[in-house]
Amino acid sequence: MGQITVQKNLDGIEGLCLITPAVHGDSRGYFMETYSQRDMAEAGFDITFVQDNQSMSTKGVLRGLHFQKQYPQTKLVRVIRGEVFDVAVDIRPGSKTYGRWHGEILSEENKKQYLVPRGFAHGYLVLSDTAEFCYKCDDFYHPNDEGGLAWNDPEIGIVWPKLTGSYAGTASAKGYMVDGIPLALSERDQLWQGIHHMF
Repeated sequence: MGQITVQKNLDGIEGLCLITPAVHGDSRGYFMETYSQRDMAEAGFDITFVQDNQSMSTKGVLRGLHFQKQYPQTKLVRVIRGEVFDVAVDIRPGSKTYGRWHGEILSEENKKQYLVPRGFAHGYLVLSDTAEFCYKCDDFYHPNDEGGLAWNDPEIGIVWPKLTGSYAGTASAKGYMVDGIPLALSERDQLWQGIHHMF
């Protein structure tokens, strides 16, 4: 399969995959292929990515949980600097794993990539001082189409590493800390409701 190894259906959730590229290193540094359509096709993926995005965030920032309602996206995500805990939640109607979540540590050291298919809410928490996060999408962003899910919905029960605080009935960041740093969410991400109030 060329330059990648693939773990499919993580935690029994169909479609969620972890992709680990082959890294070729020596005393000068390293080289790796960050994406190969041929390797992806050999692994059974038929995805046409149309856009690359990149963001930088500081420790304690939580982005998510987001999804596109009418124009869902498959995302291939990775971290090029720092470390995050990246989470996907199955929100596919009729899915036998509806409401289940899976999280992965993505970092510049492990160089792993997380394939999040259409039909999932997605988000991540920054665990390092700063993190640069980049991802491919198989559809363009439609700004009026974004939906969201409360990052701390007790019905889902995501266990975010290094996070302290207690659920007070909303998605507010108030009272939560990551290694002593206040949790930081956008105003909008603090207004999302639980999985039973998504649409």
